[in-house]
Amino acid sequence: MILYVLIGVLVLAVAGCGCVVWASRGGPRWVRAVATLTLLGGEVVRAEQRRSVRRSGDTGDNRVD
Repeated sequence: MILYVLIGVLVLAVAGCGCVVWASRGGPRWVRAVATLTLLGGEVVRAEQRRSVRRSGDTGDNRVD
């Protein structure tokens, strides 16, 4: 069951990326709307990652000295 959910998320992500490319070339209004939602979703994910890094104090530097 989880496999189907992950495949669905992957299909939506690929379709969203396709809409972003199509909208950049002047696609129809619905494509521009989907592209805007896709880009906003990406911004939300990035903002949440930044917040979680700040909360945990993780610098992303995994080197062992």
